[in-house]
Amino acid sequence: MDPTASKIVLAIQRGDSINRIASKIDISYSWVYDWIERLENADIIVNTDNGLQIVDHEMRQQYAEMTAALYSRDPISQEDAYVIPHFAGMEFAYTEIDAAYVWTQGGYQIARSHDDYPVFIEVHDRDVDRWIGFFQQFGIDMTINERPDASDVNGNVHYVLFPKTNDIDTEWVDGNPVIPLDTAVDQMIENRPAYEPALEIIADEYDRDIDARTTV
Repeated sequence: MDPTASKIVLAIQRGDSINRIASKIDISYSWVYDWIERLENADIIVNTDNGLQIVDHEMRQQYAEMTAALYSRDPISQEDAYVIPHFAGMEFAYTEIDAAYVWTQGGYQIARSHDDYPVFIEVHDRDVDRWIGFFQQFGIDMTINERPDASDVNGNVHYVLFPKTNDIDTEWVDGNPVIPLDTAVDQMIENRPAYEPALEIIADEYDRDIDARTTV
C-alpha cells in the first residue's frame, strides 16, 4: 500500500501509456515504469499492446480509500490539485482560469491564492453526482457553475464543476486534459483585460495570430 502505487492505480484509464500516467501524477517516467512492473507482477494491472488497464478492482478500491484518507488529513497542495481529479475515473477537462493556466504551462495565474485556490473543470452532466461523492470522500469542497466566496469554503483547494450535456472536447498538455486551445482563447477574449498576459504568451508560444493588445 504505497502512495506512489496508489496514485498510479487510481490514475489509470484503460489504454493509458506509462508516459501518460507519469504525466498525470507528475512523477518521473523511470519511477512509474518501475512501479508498473511491480503492480503487474502483483496482478493488479496489466500492460498490454493497447495500453494499461486495471484487473484487480477490489485492490483499486482499497487504494482509493487509503488515498482519500491521506489527502483528507492535510491541506492540499497546488500540485496535488491537478492530480486528484485523475483519481475519479471520469472524463473531465480543465476550463476557465485553468485553461489559461494549462495552455500557458503554468505561466499565467489570476485571481487565486494559496488560501483560495479554485480549480475549474468541465464534467459530464451525467457524472455530477459521482463527482460530488468523489470530492466528499476526499473532504474537498466543490460547487457547480459558480465560484464560491472564499469564506464559504473549507480548506484552500476546491473545485468548480461545469456540467456539459454534450461531449467534452479535450486536448492533453503535460498530462492535463484541457479544453481545446481555440475554445480557451475564446473564453479569454470574453474577459480580455484579465487575460491579456495569457493571450500574449499563447500568441508567442503557439504561433497564433492573436492581437494580444487591449483595444482602446
